[in-house]
Amino acid sequence: MTDHFIPPHGGYQNLLSYRKAEIVYDATVKFCANLLDKRDRTVDQMVQAARSGKQNIVEASMASGTSKETEIKLTNVARASLEELLVDYRDYLRTRGLRLWEKDSREALFVRKLGASNDVSYETYRPYFETRPPEVVANIIICLIHQTNYLLDQQIRQLEQAFLKEGGLRERMTRARLAARAQQERPR
Repeated sequence: MTDHFIPPHGGYQNLLSYRKAEIVYDATVKFCANLLDKRDRTVDQMVQAARSGKQNIVEASMASGTSKETEIKLTNVARASLEELLVDYRDYLRTRGLRLWEKDSREALFVRKLGASNDVSYETYRPYFETRPPEVVANIIICLIHQTNYLLDQQIRQLEQAFLKEGGLRERMTRARLAARAQQERPR
């Protein structure tokens, strides 16, 4: 038994969900700056939803050592923020009479394949973001949000299972204290 009851935590930079959320954030900032009127309230809403998706993954990761409940809640907040952003992009396409790609369209499958690498970054998508019309850029970002949401859904399920298996901080503290007490009471 280890003397430490607070497990290693943090490491959000290694989470694929975080890296995808960071791409969504960067792309959203650029999309809003280039394609929407800066006075439009939607710009702030979209940027803040994208930021919330990314930042709540960070906060969840950092809280994970002492509160599984907080980690689960914040990961779910990240998921909810990205869902809100997804609706904003769909609204952008719908209100302008632009096409929303079907899930298994040729274009969506291309974006999915492009994002299949573990070392994916904004640079992976930069050529498309900078050279394609707004309809295509919005659809690429929608695909990225779906990918990120899928990863967050998987993460939440894993967090639930880990909690059921290992318990929370108080349970780990109790086990550690009992183990330490048993170690002290052993005859030498």
